[in-house]
Amino acid sequence: MNPTKKRYFAMFSLHGLVRGDNIELGRDADTGGQVKYVVELVRELGRHEQVARVDLFTRQIVDPKVSQDYAKPLEPLGGNAYIVRVPFGPRRYLRKEVLWPYLENCVDQVLHYFRRSHWLPDAIHGHYADAGYVGTMLAHMLEVPLVFTGHSLGRVKRARLLEKGLTPAKIQEEYNMGYRIEAEERALNAASLIIASTPQEVREQYEQYEHYDPRQMQVIPPGVDLENFYRIDNYLPPIGIYERIARFLQEPQKPMILAVSRADERKNVPALIKAYGEHPQLPNLSNLVIIAGNRQDIKDLDKGARQVWTEMLLAIDKYDLYGKVAYPKHHCSEEIPHFYHLAINTQGVFVNPALTEPFGITLIEAAATGLPIIATHDGGPTDIIKNCQNGLLIDPLNTQAIGEAIESALTDKQRWQQWSKNGMTKVKQYYSWSSHVQTYLHHLETAITKLPSASLYQDAVSVEMPKPHPNKTGLAFDKKILMSNRALISDIDNTLIGDAKALKELLDYLHQAQQVSFGVATGRHLASAREILEQWEIPSPDVFITAVGTEIYYGRRFAKDKGWQQHIGFRWEPDKIRAALAGFKEFEPQPPEHQSNFKISYVAVKNHKLPLTRRPVVSRLRQQRLLATVIVTEGRLIDVLPIRASKGLAVRYLAMRWGLPLDRFIVAGDSGNDEEMLKGDTCGIVVGNYSPELEKLRGRPCIYFAQKSNAGGIIEGLQHFEIWEDQVKS
Repeated sequence: MNPTKKRYFAMFSLHGLVRGDNIELGRDADTGGQVKYVVELVRELGRHEQVARVDLFTRQIVDPKVSQDYAKPLEPLGGNAYIVRVPFGPRRYLRKEVLWPYLENCVDQVLHYFRRSHWLPDAIHGHYADAGYVGTMLAHMLEVPLVFTGHSLGRVKRARLLEKGLTPAKIQEEYNMGYRIEAEERALNAASLIIASTPQEVREQYEQYEHYDPRQMQVIPPGVDLENFYRIDNYLPPIGIYERIARFLQEPQKPMILAVSRADERKNVPALIKAYGEHPQLPNLSNLVIIAGNRQDIKDLDKGARQVWTEMLLAIDKYDLYGKVAYPKHHCSEEIPHFYHLAINTQGVFVNPALTEPFGITLIEAAATGLPIIATHDGGPTDIIKNCQNGLLIDPLNTQAIGEAIESALTDKQRWQQWSKNGMTKVKQYYSWSSHVQTYLHHLETAITKLPSASLYQDAVSVEMPKPHPNKTGLAFDKKILMSNRALISDIDNTLIGDAKALKELLDYLHQAQQVSFGVATGRHLASAREILEQWEIPSPDVFITAVGTEIYYGRRFAKDKGWQQHIGFRWEPDKIRAALAGFKEFEPQPPEHQSNFKISYVAVKNHKLPLTRRPVVSRLRQQRLLATVIVTEGRLIDVLPIRASKGLAVRYLAMRWGLPLDRFIVAGDSGNDEEMLKGDTCGIVVGNYSPELEKLRGRPCIYFAQKSNAGGIIEGLQHFEIWEDQVKS
């Protein structure tokens, strides 16, 4: 760490139920080890002397079906660490697969939070694909390093689902896998640092991605909260904990085989029951205790958990294991150490039979308490057992071998004692949070110092002010903006122009609405935009966003925002991009007047079958490690821009610069290059004559699809958002 500066970090873990205490692990597929990992990482960072503050951003949830804790905007975690809950999407609890349409709203809410707090982060860390998507946008806008941890990756899950027989269409319908994989690719592309838990995770998951770069990867094993997991001699469990287990068992004093996981197919718990039930000695020698989330009624669980519980209960019945298997309905995260201690008291073992295990925090917890482990030979357990020397690896598909390994661990008492001692000693050496954070901060400081310091949103706007024309008068851009409480930003072609009568009505409205700033966002360059506006007798706007968001000009003097140009130049390599795309036969470069320093434009060749798509262009650029944004319009036009440039990013930049919240921006468009500015907290208007590529936005919050075309659609949208009459009266 830089000893002269304390850092502020923004951490993102968006889905599931996130709180500091009594984490509801195993409640559903979205509330697993990732939540515990992130909360404990943030808490430890908040204790570090070189960290001024760390905020863990997650979704604010107001839902009677979950605790009111998840509605609190701010939750202290101790030290300089906090959970910050921002509202985006519906107020109710949602599974992660349906959060994708609302992530731009999350970006906008977080930007608003940063502006209110007058503090920008030194680095952003996104956990899982959804937070990687949000983190990527924010890191580009704020010019700070992005750290990404996937936890589990979409390409791996999709392959697993295909093996099970699901069709690609079904996978997309159930899991929105296309969004997830694209978000992961974008995060890998943008990240300065990727943190994985094991070398196997790097080899078998991240290497499958187009943007995999081994130079970005750092393997830092997670830690364990050693204050809660340590050996207690002569341990006496809380009576409620003991009774919750003992009521299932005929002889509760027998050695305990303990499994703790979600009711998830990948955790392979039914196979453990089968291994136990089919073994000739284990049911007489030991008890099996399964802690698999919380449930009130199995039929109310989600489909996956319901299926797992059905298989588990059928296996218990098949092998007649009543009185030998305990599976309590409820527990809280603070009670988990007690279950480990109960198992130690009986000289039992902890078993993780998962089909895949990226890391295995429960194995570290068990080791810290002195409980020997039997674990899958996949992923993290291989490193844990290698380091801790406290158990055996098993093939999760070989139930006979699982049973034999458990029997061996339970019956060799001398080895059990050695494994117990090894686990407690080695965990402190390899898996403490303090050592994790020290390594984490070392790599993060390197990433921060390599990236130019963020200035775009902290300094005054740097503008190039040409000498005014002697016959021109008008307000400077900042004075007009300061008088405004809203801004209307509209595309030009097929949106603002096309209906002269409706356009005149709109312009009359803008003339009367003194508190509404007016701007255009267009694919045209400035000269072309000015020319077409003059043809339609449209007064010069307060701001021009031109060349698909790569240029910004202000007022009637057309002052160019040089700070924006410097910002979007990050990792922009136009000559290499042109060379990479030269081999495509489906499209050709547009004429020179449609090109610029920060925009490379193509058009479909004559007689080529439409539509053109982004995917082959994006793949080619990724293969050659070229960073860019690719926008397809009307299925025939392709614009390649810097990764930090688009109409949407330009609008968000203006919002930050002007101090005007994004929900005070009304944006209107008709085609694909308008998509990003329509999404998020802005009031989006899609005019009636829109291109088909915008149909996917229908139903998103704050986006209105007008019936009328062109300026008539803008007026209709202003009326829908109840802005029209309000501004005219004011």
